[in-house]
Amino acid sequence: MTPVSRPATTLAVTRGAQRLLRAAGRASLTEVPLPSGRRADLMALGADGEIWIVEIKSSVEDFQADKKWSDYRAHCDKLFFAVDLTMPQERLPADAGLIVADAFGGAILRDAPLHRLAGATRRSLLLRFARIGADRLHLATDPDAGAALPCG
Repeated sequence: MTPVSRPATTLAVTRGAQRLLRAAGRASLTEVPLPSGRRADLMALGADGEIWIVEIKSSVEDFQADKKWSDYRAHCDKLFFAVDLTMPQERLPADAGLIVADAFGGAILRDAPLHRLAGATRRSLLLRFARIGADRLHLATDPDAGAALPCG
């Protein structure tokens, strides 16, 4: 059996996690720049305005190299890790949610604790989410439109 590359694993887990989020009624965006300068792998928005961040991890090494994941809590109501089936789940923090996914879908194995965002932070993130999503849709339908809009 040929090992799957880390980029291929990341792509598959991202796709499956997005399918899971969509099935759960949540819209999601990839690679969302945050006000802190960090970038969320996935940001999901529920109909109730609840914001989730999903951090994709392709391997134990990928997780161990990442010392910034706890910073994402300031930008979401719930924080999840999404991994494939080969990832040893006991290596991931118990105080974050856990999604296992492949290219076809995923499942939430552990819900994340709720950390309600302050109203002003939520508003700022909702506007950021809307602007990024609208800009990406515009560029997908009109690739000659030019550079992306600033998020701030």
